[in-house]
Amino acid sequence: MAVFRPFKAVRPTPELAEKVAALPYDVMNSREAREMVVGNPYSFLHVDKAEIDLDPSIDIYDEKVYEKAASNLKKMQEDGVYIQDKAPCFYIYRQIMDGRAQTGLVGCASIDDYLNDVVKKHELTRADKEADRIHHVDSCDANTGPIFLTYHAKAELSSIIKDWQAAHKPVYDFVADDGISHTVWVIDDEKVNKTLEEGFQKIPAFYIADGHHRAASAVRVGQRRRAANPNYNGSEEFNFFLAVLFPDEELKIFDYNRVVHDLNGNTPEEFLEKLSKIYEISEFKGGMCRPEARHTAGMYMGGKWYHLKAKEGTYDPKDPVDSLDVSILQKNVLKPILGIDDPRTSDRISFVGGIRGLKELVRLVDGGKAVAFAMYPTGLDELMTIADTNNIMPPKSTWFEPKLRSGLFVHKLS
Repeated sequence: MAVFRPFKAVRPTPELAEKVAALPYDVMNSREAREMVVGNPYSFLHVDKAEIDLDPSIDIYDEKVYEKAASNLKKMQEDGVYIQDKAPCFYIYRQIMDGRAQTGLVGCASIDDYLNDVVKKHELTRADKEADRIHHVDSCDANTGPIFLTYHAKAELSSIIKDWQAAHKPVYDFVADDGISHTVWVIDDEKVNKTLEEGFQKIPAFYIADGHHRAASAVRVGQRRRAANPNYNGSEEFNFFLAVLFPDEELKIFDYNRVVHDLNGNTPEEFLEKLSKIYEISEFKGGMCRPEARHTAGMYMGGKWYHLKAKEGTYDPKDPVDSLDVSILQKNVLKPILGIDDPRTSDRISFVGGIRGLKELVRLVDGGKAVAFAMYPTGLDELMTIADTNNIMPPKSTWFEPKLRSGLFVHKLS
């Protein structure tokens, strides 16, 4: 039985929501974040990447950064940039990108559900990235970035959410600089919130779509608070973490493409010869080769596009991880032929989110990189199957768009 409950959100006033809302902290570096906030003192990046308000020489993991994050959040509350709802609420959060809408419910998931695999994972986390967010959550005494969760859609839950949207005006409704629209409704009816909470208790599992490090960090902070408060009763806010739940039928996973910087000592001819043992290769004459089915890929090298189709025997169709297109490429090509043993740590490979288009692959290869692979997007059904079977995806397997904005909802832990 999954737990998803309403909470008293700390959120921006309607007139400042557009200025506060910011992209997640981990999609840009410090230099880019400094440029993004020029002329905007309200941006939530002042909390999520507080090093931008300190001297550039200070290490981003310095204690001063976390202290600054906490003080900036406190000041935003004191200055009236933020308000807090007086009663627990759910919040409807709709995003529209290129005409496609996805509508989620903002609330709090249980750290026990995470620990007991009711909240299912499909990625490994890195200790250094976890440590950073643990420190940030602890210092701010708040979850500042929502976890992107999904679930098998239920018509009755979707109906309640749609009915509320139809009958009420949103509190936020703006289009960000990137053209993505963000609309938020507050469900401030206790009875409706109770119905939704009980409805989600019938959902057997939630799945992390994006935000594994934020989720793991929130849970670790909750465990610390439990250790420091041995008489806790389970209802305290530190037992829960901020999340947005989206029905699976509304989500889209984009391709996550690979660019390898060199051919590991192979000539282009030698590489194509070795590759031909893994894939059926044909030169693609119709412009850029975007794969249109599983177990196919596009490849750009030497000014030419190629269509690749994985041969039988290169993967186990009964194994949900081995049959992923990113696994086929890694196991048969990147590691044995190109020498990329660990794509998480290798500096000889770059990953390009599909949102940037295939032209970016052409640009990188024409600019000096050796070869690019255009991947067929991992399916949401594949993600859920891998999570259900307690397996782990290879790194950089999924790219979700649009990204959830940070700063629209803050969950205080005490």
